[in-house]
Amino acid sequence: MTSELAAQAVRLIEARGLQLDEAQTRMLARLGDWLQARLRPFVWLRRPAAGAYLWGGVGRGKSLLLDALFQAAPVAAKRRLHVHALLQEVQRRALTHGGQADPLRRVAAALASETQLFYLDEFHVHDIGDAILLGRLLQHLLSLDCILLLSSNYAPAGLCPNPLYHSSFQPFAELLQRHCLVLRLDDGPDYRPLSTRHWGRYLQGSGALFGACLGWRAAAQQVALGRRSLTAWAADERGLWLDFAALCRQPLASADYLELCRRFARIAVGELPPLGRCSADEQQRLVNFVDIAYDAGIELWLQGEASLAALCAGVGHLDFARTRSRLAQLRVESPERLAC
Repeated sequence: MTSELAAQAVRLIEARGLQLDEAQTRMLARLGDWLQARLRPFVWLRRPAAGAYLWGGVGRGKSLLLDALFQAAPVAAKRRLHVHALLQEVQRRALTHGGQADPLRRVAAALASETQLFYLDEFHVHDIGDAILLGRLLQHLLSLDCILLLSSNYAPAGLCPNPLYHSSFQPFAELLQRHCLVLRLDDGPDYRPLSTRHWGRYLQGSGALFGACLGWRAAAQQVALGRRSLTAWAADERGLWLDFAALCRQPLASADYLELCRRFARIAVGELPPLGRCSADEQQRLVNFVDIAYDAGIELWLQGEASLAALCAGVGHLDFARTRSRLAQLRVESPERLAC
């Protein structure tokens, strides 16, 4: 029997005009049963797992399922955070405890006092410093009886794939496996390219026509961003137009991309080169930017001379499958044929 919590989550998804496939339906029923049991008063000898860790291929609907479950959960104190936003918030809060013993434990205690249910979307780590920080934070949150929902493209053991750092992160991967219900969503179609809902546009063709399509006249200006500034071709209160070099060929961090996506409802990035020829750092920055922009719900416009398929060809970055899936959800148009 499907729990009432899972049934409510299904209704939320269907209200969006979406239908679940068999694998998604089974997974949502299992997740709903687990969370409903977890939220009941503790009466069993063995309490249900403290968290649920859902992983699987790109575009399979992991975020869709957990978003609906999160919304349906009868919990007042709950928060949804993308992993990049969580890292930024934890680092900012830790600064307020400078000089005190174990600032991360203090941050975790403050978060737990504010929130019972955390949903951490797109959970992945490639930097060992971030990996250890997140691992210790989750350890504290679990000890404080917080409930965790996590989505990822990786099994816990694969969260930090760099062999130089794997052994350092292994204790935290084992922590997740020990305290969370770890579930894999069965393989199936990537639904993003099949969706008729577009979150932006990819304009294949001349960059000279890009500004006209955007409705902006190019006039280079500086946009302040923390301690540095970006050279943009145009900017106003709602939108920003810049090129790939400004976005990905200087040492911007996830915090910078979060700030851009907070300030601008539409971001246009022109002159994208074939990404397979870009450096690993440039590819990582684009992956981070697309993750953050997609999660923030901004309108993204991209422009390149190559087709979208050619643009994405030959990229060996571990996380690029997710980026390619998200870029496939842009409406592809030619500037020469677009009514501007």
